[in-house]
Amino acid sequence: MNFAWALGLARHRTGRLLAAAAGIAMAVALVAALGSFLTASKSTMTERAVRSVAVDWQVELQPGADAHRITTEIRRTPGIRTAVPVGFAHSSHFTARAQGTTQTTGPGVVLGLPDHYSRTFPGEIRTLAGASEGILLAQQTASNLHAAPGDTIGVGLPGSPTRQLRVAGVVDLPQADSLFQKVGAPAQSQPSAPPDNILLLPPAVFRDLTAHASGAAESTQIHISRDARLPADPTSAFGTVTTAARNLEARTSGAALVGDNLGAALDSARQDALYAQLLFLFLGVPGAVLAAALTACVAAAGGERRRQEQGLLRLRGLPPRRIAALSALEAALVGVGGGLIGLGVAALTGRLAFGSASFQTRAGVWAPWYAAAFLMGLAVAGAAVLVPALRDLRTVTVADTRRTRRRTGAGWWMRCGLDIVLLVGSWLVFRASAGNRYALVLAPEGVPSISVSYWAFLGPALLWLGSSLLLWRLSLLALTHGRSALTRLARPLASNLAGTTAAILSRRRRVLARSVVLLALAVSFAVSVGTFNATYRQQAEVDARLTNGADVTVSEPPGARTAPSAGASLRIDGVRHVEPLQHRFAYVGSDLQDLYGVRPGTITSATSLQDAYFAGGSARTLMDRLARRPDALLVSEETVHDFQLAPGDTLNLRIQDGRTKALRTVPFHYAGIAKEFPTAPKDSFFVANYSYVARMTGSDAVGAFLIDTGGTHQRQVAAQLRQRLGTRGTVTDITQTRGTVGTSLTAVDLSGLTRIELVYAVLLAAGAGGLVLALGLAERRRTFAIASVLGARPRQLRGMVLTEALLTAAAGLCGGSLIGWALSHMLVTVLNGVFDPPPASLAVPGTYLALTGLAALTAILGAALNGARRAARPAVEELRDL
Repeated sequence: MNFAWALGLARHRTGRLLAAAAGIAMAVALVAALGSFLTASKSTMTERAVRSVAVDWQVELQPGADAHRITTEIRRTPGIRTAVPVGFAHSSHFTARAQGTTQTTGPGVVLGLPDHYSRTFPGEIRTLAGASEGILLAQQTASNLHAAPGDTIGVGLPGSPTRQLRVAGVVDLPQADSLFQKVGAPAQSQPSAPPDNILLLPPAVFRDLTAHASGAAESTQIHISRDARLPADPTSAFGTVTTAARNLEARTSGAALVGDNLGAALDSARQDALYAQLLFLFLGVPGAVLAAALTACVAAAGGERRRQEQGLLRLRGLPPRRIAALSALEAALVGVGGGLIGLGVAALTGRLAFGSASFQTRAGVWAPWYAAAFLMGLAVAGAAVLVPALRDLRTVTVADTRRTRRRTGAGWWMRCGLDIVLLVGSWLVFRASAGNRYALVLAPEGVPSISVSYWAFLGPALLWLGSSLLLWRLSLLALTHGRSALTRLARPLASNLAGTTAAILSRRRRVLARSVVLLALAVSFAVSVGTFNATYRQQAEVDARLTNGADVTVSEPPGARTAPSAGASLRIDGVRHVEPLQHRFAYVGSDLQDLYGVRPGTITSATSLQDAYFAGGSARTLMDRLARRPDALLVSEETVHDFQLAPGDTLNLRIQDGRTKALRTVPFHYAGIAKEFPTAPKDSFFVANYSYVARMTGSDAVGAFLIDTGGTHQRQVAAQLRQRLGTRGTVTDITQTRGTVGTSLTAVDLSGLTRIELVYAVLLAAGAGGLVLALGLAERRRTFAIASVLGARPRQLRGMVLTEALLTAAAGLCGGSLIGWALSHMLVTVLNGVFDPPPASLAVPGTYLALTGLAALTAILGAALNGARRAARPAVEELRDL
């Protein structure tokens, strides 16, 4: 009998089974795809963090330690690929003679590197000119000395005469910050910048140079690269690496301290990994819940017919246990079929979007997500199909199945005002969670554990639930008390059956309200996901432009005296504007901060300034203040708070004089707050008028040139400038900055996550609109047949169907747009840790939202027209089929 029942369902209830399976397939596919992508993203974050580090560990030997013994022991440690000693010494000065003048620098650092060091650690040294081995000068030092490969320089060490060395090449040190870190010191005591003057020597030359110098060879480090396999999750990998570093320190009995560069990179990645997980919860779970709700709605559309079938089976003597087994069989057909289809869709999504059905992860990583998604599909099928059937077996009599069940009166949640309570609660939670010093993710540096403010999840969840219930309430009120308005709206399509149409709509108000809410939730999901994705892309571009400064930026070496007129040589093909930017340092009290001198009238010709970068006025207003009052100064929020400044207060800064090199006091007046500025650091800095700084310091030297290329050909322009400038400046372009700034979420390309969600959001909107309407119309074939027997013409029947469809579409799209707009604002605020800097306004993806609305309308109208076509069938034929 089970087989016959299943065959009968497949033959006569094909549409209902496929519709329910489609809803389950959507939920399964979304969870499987997003879960696999989440795991792949975490693995990619770990891999990128590992690749970003040139030297995994810098082990500094303590005074009196036996370098040979410790190096040998480290090399025997499992998981160590390479371990080589590096010597560090401090020089008193460097000198060089060029073009008849002698150039002398201040103190610097001399490194003794083993042979083939650059090949062992390829990311540590980048050759700019000359040889890659031998005696090498850092780019900035070469610029300070006006030295090039083949020139002779003098190296002075404490206690020894100046030694003359011939330069073999000029190099750049991309990871100089970590290379010259103070090993073993807390992060807050680390130097803000590497030394200005650096010389790299072969080991024999280094030993000979430091042999007779008193106090020159200050320390020895052992640079290590690891080959131990790390867990895919950055948090687990961080714990593994830090534990191994502490174990090494313990094994050397304190004779060596580990500078854990790899752990520091993973420390940053683990916070980003948790943000990716939170994005999965914020943006993915609502989609899965919506797909499950769609399945439940589809199953409920056939609830009346299912109860009648149960009544017939009970009349024929089938025991309740067998009826329950048949219901379980239907749930199994829906669950297994929908689950398998969903897994296939998820695999296809991975293949199309990422080139691999496994989302470029190992089988052991994605398989659990596929299994969990399939089990979830079975659970949804049981809840949507089997549970209502079992409830009907217990509570519905055979007599009840012979009449249509109609609920009267308001539901309990409407009587107690649950929707208003949820919305008020959402607002209160949002205000509390997004207050001062709010942080969704807290990852203390160096501490393996990460804390998450899950309290913040409650605000969007309550908003989603409360707004959907409020829309349900409003829809019921409109359909109950708006008969006259419904009649007028239906008259153009239903003509003299407008009153009948309004009566049918009012009678079916609960079903219609459910359809409206489901469509609205699908649209709100699409709006919130699309808006978040567009805002994220917008802010990633803003972050890249803030960091790089402009399309292309040419940074002058510290100490260089480059005049603004040098910008004329940078006007090559593809360059629209070149803007000079001063970069100095100034003391406010005992605090040293960066000082940027800008030309207020032309700075926006090379870069963009947003109002969100400033406080106390818009970007235009504050630039006008700098232009009108030359001694005006923009200050960071931290400085304003520390020094209790009020607008107009005098702020005396000590700035180095360009002629005497002595510090001189320059008065400024506080004019506003600069929270962000192109090329400026994340912490404290000043922004002043270019001409005033030049006049008061006697130097108009430029720190960088911001170059506008019109947003195109940045990479080509940067390559031409690098070839033209050589070692005289550092050229960066925004295309290379995009992949390195911000969080590793940017590097992983978060659009992969949202691409999946955007496609599913469109499908959910179409399904919520068209599928539910089509099933509702199919269940009312008897009503249309009776209306046709009573004299209704096909045009009138088509008008009745189209009126219901258009009313559902209008209410669902409008309600969903409002819910999505509110939810988008809350999501962006709650997830502000993902954005750097926070957005001034949301980015609205107009094309995508129009596509979503068009898909929903097309599905609804298609279902309506198909329903109208079926309603036009001969009444006798239709009633015989029923």
